[in-house]
Amino acid sequence: MIDRPPFPLDRPPPVALRTGEESAAAVPPAHSLPASAPFLVDLFDLTGRTAVVIGGEGVLGGAVAVALAQAGASVEIAGLHLEHGRQRTQLIERLGGRAAFHPIDATRREDLEGLRDRLRAEGRTCDLLINAAGVNASTPFLDISDEEWDRILNVNLRSVRLTCQVFGQAMIAAKVKGSIINFASMSGITPLSRVFTYSVSKAGVINLTQNLAREWAPYGIRVNALSPGFFPAEQNRRILTPDRVESILRHTPMNRFGEPHELIGAVLLLASHRAGSFVTGANMIVDGGFSAMTI
Repeated sequence: MIDRPPFPLDRPPPVALRTGEESAAAVPPAHSLPASAPFLVDLFDLTGRTAVVIGGEGVLGGAVAVALAQAGASVEIAGLHLEHGRQRTQLIERLGGRAAFHPIDATRREDLEGLRDRLRAEGRTCDLLINAAGVNASTPFLDISDEEWDRILNVNLRSVRLTCQVFGQAMIAAKVKGSIINFASMSGITPLSRVFTYSVSKAGVINLTQNLAREWAPYGIRVNALSPGFFPAEQNRRILTPDRVESILRHTPMNRFGEPHELIGAVLLLASHRAGSFVTGANMIVDGGFSAMTI
């Protein structure tokens, strides 16, 4: 157990901050603060927490799963891709973390309820829910079939609704002060060309996130969205043609794609009930400046 800061970070300091000269006197002197390493560990430590990562066998979801495990959480990876899931679980275990893979379809309520019940049988409840599953397509609008439209909305939006219902209800029943992080997208904010259905689904994720943040704040459950910029992954590999890559980089001030590990800082902030205790209903953007560019 590490030493705590001078006052708990989930409560105000014992001396109320005021205005003017009095406010400076109310702040603890610098020499009373802990050394940086223990302070940061305490701020972001997830030891004892159970994280359910939907789509945790993928590129971005997998990076998040590993990060949560390294921060101390017990990680339950859930998804369709058995071999990738096992590989991710083995990596976490090699790094000294705890993880298990559950082959489920997140668009099926009964699969999600089965995972919830397995955790319950072990005396555990989901503390952290990460919705990172996603599919994409670059079909021109007039050629989008009913099947494609339904498939993308089913994976990208319906699964988020179902997981939030199943695990959110369990959090409320167990009085867990939990955190839910839904993967959205820059295209959910400003629609991007060639990904019509994907953009619609991610706009829905952002709206659903904001609604749930309002509804569940009284229960101590924080609900936030995470909108990555351009991070090459399986779901967008076929869309990244040479001309599109050139256009993306021209519009990104950092002039490169993001790397999976560059999402970790944002995820740990949103996951930690100490570091992110007052963050809910937010859509955190990690995009290398893409959203700041106009002409």
